[in-house]
Amino acid sequence: MRVLMISKACVVGIYQRKLEEMARHSDLDLTLVVPSEWRDPSGVQPLERVYTRGYRLEVVPLRLNGNFHLHHYPTLGQIMREVRPQLVHIDEEPYNVAAWQALWHAKRIGAKAIFFSWQNILRHYPPPFSLGEACLLRAANGALAGTPSAAEVLRAKGCHLPMAVIPQFGVDPDFFQPTEKLPETPTFGFVGRLVREKGADLLLEAAAILAREGHSFQVRIVGQGPERENLARLAESLGIRERVTFIGQVPSTEMPRIYADLTALVVPSRTLPNWKEQFGRVIVEAMACGVPIIGATSGAIKDVMGHGGLSFKEGSTEGLAVQMRHLVERGGGEILRRMLGKRGRQRVLDHFTHAQVATQTIAFYHQVLQG
Repeated sequence: MRVLMISKACVVGIYQRKLEEMARHSDLDLTLVVPSEWRDPSGVQPLERVYTRGYRLEVVPLRLNGNFHLHHYPTLGQIMREVRPQLVHIDEEPYNVAAWQALWHAKRIGAKAIFFSWQNILRHYPPPFSLGEACLLRAANGALAGTPSAAEVLRAKGCHLPMAVIPQFGVDPDFFQPTEKLPETPTFGFVGRLVREKGADLLLEAAAILAREGHSFQVRIVGQGPERENLARLAESLGIRERVTFIGQVPSTEMPRIYADLTALVVPSRTLPNWKEQFGRVIVEAMACGVPIIGATSGAIKDVMGHGGLSFKEGSTEGLAVQMRHLVERGGGEILRRMLGKRGRQRVLDHFTHAQVATQTIAFYHQVLQG
């Protein structure tokens, strides 16, 4: 079974582990097409060559890099003619040019094509994006949805293709492992893009409440984005600047070290009219490391973390402070941290490993090809 996958997300090294797991299946001949980097408002993510065994990795030019709707690959047709895949896995949403381009080239060589979607809000786009999306939803041969809510959106848009609900990526439980040593000072972490929808400001405001109560703790903010300076000014105005460390972007291969220093990972995402949390890969990474989650009730957060964390009402600074307080209390906080950490680790082993995602994805490939 020859498969060509197009995925700008796979510039992130740890995501490539799924492809190695897929390549272990003897009936799969896999080629991955990636750009040399992906740019967005949060910064530049260069290609990390980390897990590259067992499959062919093709680095190709990308036009309009950083434009989510309009980016595309000028040499994609040539590569498809060389590889002659039976199936093209378009790791893109159905409303962008790269997805339409890949479908068109796949049809030209007689290959079947599937696409992936995280979109969990029923949004209607203006032409030409609405027209291209409608065409792809009819002409593709299958769809992968990252969550049940993403599948519901596809169905609501009239997608009647064979469909499977499978996360885009899992986690490597051997790479992300728990450590027995807990942080000497309770430390709450945020990992993600520094943009309004990710809600890092809510973490700072909740931290200020705990500081006024006299609790000892630290906050670490990992990531980059346009809100960086605003967050620093907010920490200053709240009187907690000395408790907050801004770390910036960290290579994916160094993330286990980041999680090991945390008492809990806070995921305070807020829903906006055009966005709500779709999965949260940092949730499964942290849980694999035995780190509890404190997550807002936004999008898929609660469904992903299950019993591996504590939840609070989306947008509620007080609610977040309550859950943080549980983990800084003397005696009981450490017990709760260890209990939640074990639950989260087990949840990852049960549902979110790269091996499980790879096996389910290949099973769907067979279903589509036998279709």
